Amino acid sequence: MEWLTAPLPWPVPQAWQLTGWTLVGYCGALLFGSRWLVQFWASRRAGRPVIPRLFWYMSVLGSLMALSYFLLSPQRDSVGALQNLFPAFTAGYSLYLDIRHRGWSGRKGDARGEPW
Repeated sequence: MEWLTAPLPWPVPQAWQLTGWTLVGYCGALLFGSRWLVQFWASRRAGRPVIPRLFWYMSVLGSLMALSYFLLSPQRDSVGALQNLFPAFTAGYSLYLDIRHRGWSGRKGDARGEPW
C-alpha cells in the first residue's frame, strides 16, 4: 500500500501533494456528490420524485471510498470516517430494501419500469 501514499508525479501545485489516497478520496467525494445529478435527471424524466437504484449504488461506493480514505490513508481522520460511516450504512440498507422490493431487474413494483 506504499504506492498509495507516495506523491504522484503529476504537475500540480506543491501545496496539494496529490497521492493515490487523495485520488481515492476525491473520487469518493465526486461519486457521492454526483448522485444528486442522477436523482435530478431521473425525477425530471419521470415527472415525479424518483430515486433510481443507481443513486444507491453511487451512495454506497462513494461513501466506502471516502471512508477508506479517512480510515486507511496517513491522515486517519476519525471525524471524516464517522461522517461517512452512517451514509454508507444507510445507503447500503436502502439498496438492500430496493433490491428486495423491486428485485434485481429493478422493474417489480415500479409503474414506469425504470431499469436503473
